[in-house]
Amino acid sequence: MTTQEELRQLLEVLQQEKEEEIKQYEILLNQLSISEKVKKGACWYPLQVVSSGWGLGEHPFVVLERTKLLGKPHKFRAGQVVSVFSEKFTTDNLELKGVVYYVKKDKMKVIFYGTELPRWVMAGKIGVQLNFDERSYQEMENAVQRVIDAKGDRLSELRQILLGKTPASFDKERHVYQIPHLNNSQNKAVQDILSARDVAVIHGPPGTGKTTTIVAAIEQLVKSTSPILVCAPSNAATDLLTEKLAEKNLRVVRIGNVSRVDESLLQHTMEGILQQLPEMQEVKKLKIQAAKMKRDAQKFKRSFGHEQREDRRNAYRESRDIMSHAKMLEDYIIDKTLKEADVICCTLVGTMNRYIDKMTFDVVIIDEAAQALEPAAWIPIGKANKVIFAGDPYQLPPTVKSRKAAQNGLSKTLLEKCVERLDTVNLLDTQYRMHHKIMGFSNQEFYNNELRADESVANWQLQMTDGMPSPSVEFIDTAGCGFEEQQNEESRSYYNAEEYFVLRQHLDHLLVVLGDQKVSIGIISPYRQQVVDIQDAIEKDFDHFPEADIVVDTIDAFQGQERDVIYITMVRSNDRGEIGFLKDTRRMNVAMTRAKKKLIIIGDSATLASFQFYNSFLDYVDEHGTYASAWDWQ
Repeated sequence: MTTQEELRQLLEVLQQEKEEEIKQYEILLNQLSISEKVKKGACWYPLQVVSSGWGLGEHPFVVLERTKLLGKPHKFRAGQVVSVFSEKFTTDNLELKGVVYYVKKDKMKVIFYGTELPRWVMAGKIGVQLNFDERSYQEMENAVQRVIDAKGDRLSELRQILLGKTPASFDKERHVYQIPHLNNSQNKAVQDILSARDVAVIHGPPGTGKTTTIVAAIEQLVKSTSPILVCAPSNAATDLLTEKLAEKNLRVVRIGNVSRVDESLLQHTMEGILQQLPEMQEVKKLKIQAAKMKRDAQKFKRSFGHEQREDRRNAYRESRDIMSHAKMLEDYIIDKTLKEADVICCTLVGTMNRYIDKMTFDVVIIDEAAQALEPAAWIPIGKANKVIFAGDPYQLPPTVKSRKAAQNGLSKTLLEKCVERLDTVNLLDTQYRMHHKIMGFSNQEFYNNELRADESVANWQLQMTDGMPSPSVEFIDTAGCGFEEQQNEESRSYYNAEEYFVLRQHLDHLLVVLGDQKVSIGIISPYRQQVVDIQDAIEKDFDHFPEADIVVDTIDAFQGQERDVIYITMVRSNDRGEIGFLKDTRRMNVAMTRAKKKLIIIGDSATLASFQFYNSFLDYVDEHGTYASAWDWQ
């Protein structure tokens, strides 16, 4: 199969994914009543406006609060496209699109795309619902088509190299870099990034310092070329890189919709930078002057002869000239800001932002590439002379909604293809996060036992006041206890209340024997309903430990995070041996590797052991950890 044929197939499966998502939104948004949408968690109604205003970039925002069904599970997440609608003026089909900035319990902040906030938003009887974001699909489709059509240029060469048809090349004179704070495998990765002419791949398992390595490489790269384009699939990952690069005093410009950028990083956005430049004050004055002249020219005059008509024409002309001058000055300032930057950070789709859509880059770095759909990865590659991939194909995969598209290959990332097809892949082999026994199972299952725990973390453990050693890996077995899974009829998500009761008892005991020792604790479940139920219960159940640092969330939300202690409640318990998407072992790899000093997994061995991965884990616990029955914690 030629590379063009492979990419045409990719376009076909992308279309399958798009059609599935459109179908899901069609059902949610057009075929259901408001009350049914609310029931499905795709709509909040009724709402009250808590506050409103204008943020950076002159985009209006509202903070909304639902007044009914408080605490009810829903599908809203930060970064999603939504529309605010009115039920008060139904004949006018009033709707305003925006992006969710945050969701906190029953409150949501939405930042709108335009620059005006219509009066009807404040008039009551409004709701907010999910909306289909077609732009991302358009950009992915256009990018893949450009790669297919590329001929006799750098993009066509990169297509052949990245898809394994042509070998990648490196500089013959390869300098050995020994950056003091990096280990051997990290220094080797930096060396390959600097020496690569076409592509370098950094495989960073959990806790191995992938971000540290990328930042160190960028510090070296900007000495010879800038700006460098650094991007990632999500806003959260892009924000993390922006923060780390800014800490190194590099000149970083964060490109993207300000509604999707973390508030602490707004100073690094183009809008934030421009706001601080004295030259932009002149642009603002010119725009105000032009707008005033235009308003004055439009004013009604009772007497309107040839002279007045000529004055109006001149005023319009002068207004246009001033606005044109303001625009030229603004474009010059933006162009200068971008050219003087060391690094430009954005999401994959954000590389088509109006500020940089015409730019090309000597080096493009794609971080968290294992979470990027292949069509999305090709968007920034179209701007690159050299590409650096960083990620771990054994952690969270990209989200694919269509089962058919996933089966036909959309869930396979370009990073995975590079790992399979390229001759040189840099594995970061030393992890600095977890006890060697916590690392051990993932190491044997995913990394061919090539990882090692740095001596600074290899044997660290919790210090218990009762003098007893705290095992690093525990499995609490609910088999035979009658802890059957249940399913929420509305969300279709599973939960297991009894597993939480066991977790609660174990955690209460742990906090007692820890004494005054400060530890961070994470409680993870693969199932959102279990997370929601525990989040509701944990605060009142542990109010006698007011200083306890306890966070409850899904696996996806914990990606990139770590805690001293991690609890995983597996939920699934049935006599059919059905475990659903627990079969996604990469997702479980993420969950199991968030723990630094102690990992506790609660589940039904009889149900889990039907799948070989968990059967192997139970064997690992028998050999290296501690096995207990849930009966011990009731």
